[in-house]
Amino acid sequence: MKLLVEPDVAALNAFLTNVNVGDYVVSGQVESYSCKLAGTDKKLSRSLDAEVVTEIVSSCSPTNLSTSPVGPLTDQNSRKTLIYLILTLNHIYPDYDFSSLRAEHFTKEGTLSDVKTDIDTLLMESSKVWAARYGNEEPFLEVLWKTIDAAIEVFDCDVYSYKAVAEGDPFTDDGNLWSFNYFFYNKKLKRILYFTMHATSKTMLDLDSDDELDLDESNDQTGGTGYNSYDGSYRESFGNDDSMVFDEMDL
Repeated sequence: MKLLVEPDVAALNAFLTNVNVGDYVVSGQVESYSCKLAGTDKKLSRSLDAEVVTEIVSSCSPTNLSTSPVGPLTDQNSRKTLIYLILTLNHIYPDYDFSSLRAEHFTKEGTLSDVKTDIDTLLMESSKVWAARYGNEEPFLEVLWKTIDAAIEVFDCDVYSYKAVAEGDPFTDDGNLWSFNYFFYNKKLKRILYFTMHATSKTMLDLDSDDELDLDESNDQTGGTGYNSYDGSYRESFGNDDSMVFDEMDL
């Protein structure tokens, strides 16, 4: 999978990286990827597909496989969707391995409207920070959805979500108040856009900061962080044999 560089998305991410809303800090990112695979991705996709096919063959209740969130796993295209979701997470979080995830770890969202409501509600406080920083000429949520739509054409997407299922993934850290992980999959464009945000308690961040300060002092080192202010221009548009392992992932 190839990361698609979008200037407007990059500008949006400069804001999303760190949003101090008072009692907690919100951070996240938007990234879009081409679903054309090569190299390591293609090798892993074949391995994952073989594992899923083996599980199908050995399943005591094969009829249950027809109701997975990504569609019937006996269908090659459904398995492709699952593998795209897994590979996207692996790309976004290279220090983690999501290869053991299966279809039941994801949810296919019912309507774009419900997804939008969930995101808008959770990011309401972030909207206020945006308004204080950049003004209300272009409200944050309007910019957000305009940017996402320009990158992936949201009305043509199937939307999936992932929630943390085990300790050790990046969404189960101490102090995590809430998080979301949405995948907008546009089969026509052969792209996936991943949008994640999480809120972390200020108390936990302060504790982590104290630990890091102690470590820095012991090593006689100093460091700093920062992020860029928003600077983006927005587009105006809104708007087989299933037992065989597939060789190509292009839909």
